[in-house]
Parts: sequence; structure tokens; C-alpha cells
Amino acid sequence: MHIGEQCVRNRAKVYQLNKNYIGMKSRNTFGIHFVLRIPKQQKNGMATVYARIAVNGRRSEISLKKKVAPKDWDEAKGRAKGKREEIQKLNSHIERVRTLIADGYHELVQQRKTVSVDAVKSLFLGTAADTMTLRKLVEYHNRETAHKLAHGTLKNYYTTQRYIEKFLKEKYRRNDIALSVINYRFIMDFESYLQKYQPKDHHKPLGNNGVMKHMERLRKMVNMAVTMDWLDKDPFAKYKLHFDKTERGYLTKEELNVLTYKSFSIERLQSVLDMFLFSCFTGLAYIDMANLTRGNIVKGIDGGDWLVTNRKKTETVVKVPLLPQASVLIKKYHDHPKASNSDTLFPVISNQRMNSYLKEIADICGINKTLTFHIARHTFATTVTLSNGVPIESVSKMLGHTSIRTTQIYAKVVEHKLSEDMQNLRDRMAK
Repeated sequence: MHIGEQCVRNRAKVYQLNKNYIGMKSRNTFGIHFVLRIPKQQKNGMATVYARIAVNGRRSEISLKKKVAPKDWDEAKGRAKGKREEIQKLNSHIERVRTLIADGYHELVQQRKTVSVDAVKSLFLGTAADTMTLRKLVEYHNRETAHKLAHGTLKNYYTTQRYIEKFLKEKYRRNDIALSVINYRFIMDFESYLQKYQPKDHHKPLGNNGVMKHMERLRKMVNMAVTMDWLDKDPFAKYKLHFDKTERGYLTKEELNVLTYKSFSIERLQSVLDMFLFSCFTGLAYIDMANLTRGNIVKGIDGGDWLVTNRKKTETVVKVPLLPQASVLIKKYHDHPKASNSDTLFPVISNQRMNSYLKEIADICGINKTLTFHIARHTFATTVTLSNGVPIESVSKMLGHTSIRTTQIYAKVVEHKLSEDMQNLRDRMAK
């Protein structure tokens, strides 16, 4: 056969293959329409909205678990009519569901999976056996990182998980969602939900930084999904966290002195105050103080008593030469029954109860600040060490920071130390 004729035939075969492939793709038909269903026994009542999915001549319906009066429904457009707030919210929800279902259909086409009405429905509902869902991701992340994260950090992830579950129920009327349909709009909707969320208990609404911490945790979990190849692209790629700058609360020298010389006849208040002061003079976080035993007190290279422990949050080794105030407090509780029974340096109670008693102590002592145990750590960084000329590198090591940039947050607020240093410079230059 002539080479030219062979090329023509090959081109013809390629054309036919492409034509068949295009035809194969075009045979998929897909549609979404929203309809009402009125219960037989409630002819004059409210109707439930359903999403009707049609794929290749077959159709199925999914309840949106939303109701509307039939008179407020536009059957041709498949949406509610009117400008009332509840109508606008329903139509917004309908469009969100439309987008999610369509995204699921296009994902099946792009991945060349079997395209059927059941497959589209399962992907939307997250019920397909091989479908990775948001809930599965969150549970996998929390299970796999449980041994790596500090208890407090893990608790925060569980809190984020509860917000995600509430968001899915309130915005989508569902318990789960396919991971593949999460996009930038979903992320922005979740942020908006957190900003507007009104707690039904005594807790305050989330501030901007609280919202950002939840978004940060969700982003870390989504990054895990990308790494595990459960997501083709990162929906957070164009998202920016925007934290408000805040100053770390701490006690001034005068406030620390008030607490140091305060004595309570009520044992529970005195022991809480003593543990708080111990942290003020060592920089330990609550969980690290709570885990201390006598074995954590060793002789340092200078022959004095040092505190040596691992910081729970970062697993970094912390070594702190003990100040006299801290040593006195350790000796005070050497024979305390509760400390002896639990083999700890102090009669520790829960962080929540500790913070509750600290608020009481602040009121009694006339300190107009919300005392929490973490303020003690900030006080060590600012008032006790940096304000007294301890180099920031040394403070960073004693705090167990993995980056000196974290310690620099404390250095920025010690304005009176800057004033004192400059005055000393003026005095030297005047001589």
C-alpha cells in the first residue's frame, strides 16, 4: 500500500475514534429541576422542596427538607417567588444545592467514571462506598493526629468539627458532603456562617480571630486531603487568613506584687494563687505545670535547682533555673496530701476550675483584668524576664518556643523597658 494512502486511512481512523468519543460524551444527558411535594393528608398545607436529578433518561429526587407554601412557588422556574427574607434564603439554598449536584456530575464525567443518576445522587449525599467526604476527612485527621497533638489542641479540632457539622445541617440540611465538591464558595460560606453564628448557651459569639482559628484548622485538614490525593486541587489556594493584631495580656510589676503578697484563708483560693504565681516565675503553661513531679527538679550546671520538662504542646525540652519565689512554692507543697497522692508538685485541679477561681481572686485583689492561667506565662515573658534585661534568646528557650518570632510578640509590649534602656543610654552619653 502506498504510504500516502496509509496516512489518509490512519487519519480517517483517528477521526472516527474522536467522533465516537465525542458522541459517547454527548450521549450523557443531565438536568436538575426543583419541584414541590405536598403530603396527601395536607392538601392545603406547606409543601416540601425536592431536587429532581435526571441523568441519561433516568431520574431521582432528593428532599431538601425545606418547606414553602405552594402559592409562593414558581413551578416553571423551579424556585420560590417573592422578596421576603425566608424566600430569599430558600432560593439561596436551592442554588447551593444546584451547584453541588452539578459539580458532582462534572466530576464523574472528568474522571471518566460511570455516569448515572444513582452515582450523582450518592456523590451529593456522600453515601458512595468509595466517596471521601468532609466528615470522613475530619474524623480521619483527628484519629491520626490524636497522639501528636496536645490535649488542648485536639479539643480545639473537636470544636471545629462540631461547627462543621452544624454548618452542614443548617445550610445544606445534611450530615455530610462529598469532599470533591468543596470549593472556594463553600469555604467563604463557612467563614460567613461562623461570623454570624449566635450561641444558644452562655458563650460569646466568635470574634474575628476565633473564626480564623477554625478556618486555619479546616485548611490544615483539607491540606491533608490534598497530600493524600483525596482532592485534586486545594480549594484554599486563594483563601487568605486575616487575623487582627492583639496584645498579649500580662500582669504589671505592681499587679504581680499585689498577688505575691496576698494571703487567703480559703485553701482552694490560696493553692490556685500559688500555682498561678509559680507559672509567673517559671513561664510554664497549665498542662506542663500540672504534670510536674519531683523528678523534674534537678541540679543545674550552676549547682542550683533547675526545672527540666518537655513542653506538652511542642514536645520541646524546657530548662528553667528556679527563681527563689518558685523554690519557696515547691517547698510549701512538699507534704501536701493531694500532691503526694497524685505524685505531682502541686494539688492540681482542672484548668477550667482554675480559671474560674482566678477571676474570683482578681476581683478580691482589685485587679481589673480577666485572669487566666495563660496570663501567668505571659507575665513571666514580659514582667519577670524581658523587663529585667534577660536576653530574648534565653527567654525563648525557657518558654520552649520553637521560633524566636513567637517570643518577639512579648518583646513588642514591654514599652517601659525600652524607655528605661533609652534613659540609661542618655545618662551614659551625658557623662
